[in-house]
Amino acid sequence: MITTELIKNLRERTGAGMLDCKKALVECNADIDKASDWLREKGIAKAAKKADRIAAEGLTTIATEGNYALICEVNSETDFVAKNEKFINFVNEIATAALKAKATTLEEALKAPLNGATVNDAIVANTATIGEKLTLRRVTLLEKTSNDSFGSYLHMGGKIGAVCIVTNTDRTDIAKDVAMHIAASSPLYVNTTDIPAEETEKELHIQTMAAQNDEKLKDKPEAALQKILEGKINKWKAEISLVEQPFVKDPSISVSKYLKQYSATVTKFVRYAVGEGLQKREDNFAEEVMNQVGK
Repeated sequence: MITTELIKNLRERTGAGMLDCKKALVECNADIDKASDWLREKGIAKAAKKADRIAAEGLTTIATEGNYALICEVNSETDFVAKNEKFINFVNEIATAALKAKATTLEEALKAPLNGATVNDAIVANTATIGEKLTLRRVTLLEKTSNDSFGSYLHMGGKIGAVCIVTNTDRTDIAKDVAMHIAASSPLYVNTTDIPAEETEKELHIQTMAAQNDEKLKDKPEAALQKILEGKINKWKAEISLVEQPFVKDPSISVSKYLKQYSATVTKFVRYAVGEGLQKREDNFAEEVMNQVGK
């Protein structure tokens, strides 16, 4: 069923018009991901980054100790709760507990000891105390060597969190700069060579279809068209690869050139944006306040 909400979500994701979004959803049997690709194939919409799909409340936070770092996301139902000091402290407690337990999965994190019980027990207890459902959504544990540095950065108080491993340096300021860049620029991979072949093939198909629907390109010779497509794919790869992106603090150089100044490289990163891919509650403010006071 194609609802108004589905059309609205597709429009927010792609920037296409309402009628185009509705048509795309009809053509793709209400599959919003396929509809997004369909619009791009028709040249109606640009690529949607994962960060454009944020639709829930809560916080991310990062805990580090020695050669380990852990990033986690805890969701609440409303932003009212997410800004509460008790909730903020609780999210930090969860991250610290999961890090001490060296949790590599959500299940391990929920079983981690916390205040004489487990993280899961504490979530249940705080759900009852705070008055709305709290959820530990995801965790990622990173391990470095003693020759490397962690970079971590929280944006907007934890709405976006990024942590990375920068090798061959003890300069935490350099690593933090990279983490800040990751938070701001939303890369999906470290290097272009990390992009899965199937993703490249999918993008090539979309760009090919878009070119066929572009009046300016229809009469181009095949060799010229292939060069244009190759250029588009290379540009797409650079846009989603961390080291190829213009460095956020100095766009005249790439991230790789920034790191090269210090003979450093980045080997891994994790970026969480609160609520990616989740559906947001549509409460009005008055209802939200009433929910908090329990009346």
